[in-house]
Amino acid sequence: MDYLKGKKALVTGGNSGIGFAAAIELKAQGADVIITGRRKDAVEEAASALGVTGMIADQGKVAEIEKLALQVEQDYGKIDILFINAGVLEHTSVENATEEAFDHVIGVNFKGAYFTLSRFIPLLNDGASVVFLSSNTASMNLANSSIYSSGKAALNAVMRIAASELAPRKIRVNSVSPGPTATAIMSKSYTEEQLVEVNNWIIERVPLKKIGTAEDVGKMVAYFCGDAASFITGAEIIMDGGMSL
Repeated sequence: MDYLKGKKALVTGGNSGIGFAAAIELKAQGADVIITGRRKDAVEEAASALGVTGMIADQGKVAEIEKLALQVEQDYGKIDILFINAGVLEHTSVENATEEAFDHVIGVNFKGAYFTLSRFIPLLNDGASVVFLSSNTASMNLANSSIYSSGKAALNAVMRIAASELAPRKIRVNSVSPGPTATAIMSKSYTEEQLVEVNNWIIERVPLKKIGTAEDVGKMVAYFCGDAASFITGAEIIMDGGMSL
């Protein structure tokens, strides 16, 4: 399946979880893939396992995003696919929120994603595809998710505006909004006992009675980047088994 043969793809946060799964799928469809991440050892290990190029960058720091863009331009010229995936997750009530937690989540999930797109626009070939990783929580109102959810809602607004701005260049901008997905970020957010409780709570509320997989999301990202989605821009695809219905 060489649907993306000859395409150059960049996946931020590609050393684990959804980013890693997307990199696998993009490469399987013929793309030349670059993954990024904050931790050098993790990126190198993932890049070796995938057989792709790894680059180090903290997506929460604009200076590092700009350095990454310069490196990609020097090594590859322009790219055809940009999957803005890197993100963090923290739970807190509005009452108990701290400035540190707010700055950390918004700094990576919104500011980092925003400036990744901003700084990479000059490196996108005409007809390129940009995909944001959003979340079904962007349109839900779950307790203790105010910072994370508002960041993802803002990201979807940027996605739609960017789709309008970049349409003259035939660059398509879309977002994938998974529901609960079995990835390392979930495991890191809870103790083992808490994770079992959370998974049971989720499954009770998902009509399809299961938790999503990173592979499912990776396939949707690749779909957005191929010819089958050539007339889709400014769209959000919610992948949550019906949880947000």
